[in-house]
Amino acid sequence: QGQLVESGGGLVQPGGSLRLSCAASGRTFSRSIMGWFRQPPGKEREFVAAKTRSSSVTYYGDSVKGRVIISEDNAENTVDLQMNSLKPEDTAVYYCAATRDNFLRAGWISARSYDYWGQGTQVTVSS
Repeated sequence: QGQLVESGGGLVQPGGSLRLSCAASGRTFSRSIMGWFRQPPGKEREFVAAKTRSSSVTYYGDSVKGRVIISEDNAENTVDLQMNSLKPEDTAVYYCAATRDNFLRAGWISARSYDYWGQGTQVTVSS
């Protein structure tokens, strides 16, 4: 049974940066597609970024493109999300997600494509 645990959330001022980390355990995720979603207060969950682990292909949501980078730390077995130029509208609970294998049954941005989810970490962008 796979588990994902997010860390790195917190309070940051507008224009600042934050790095989130997702630690995977319990099963091999070497062929998974790893993603990040977020859920702003009172809104639906939305796609942020994802990458394949087997070929390092990446995909970004339009609202964050150019401001975030998804990457892997193979030594730590984590998938990280570096967020720059943060805006108040980036305030949300951020979730790590992973597919069971190297297949997106509903496309990159649909939550239905992902089989494993973390508990989330809060990111608040405010002065």
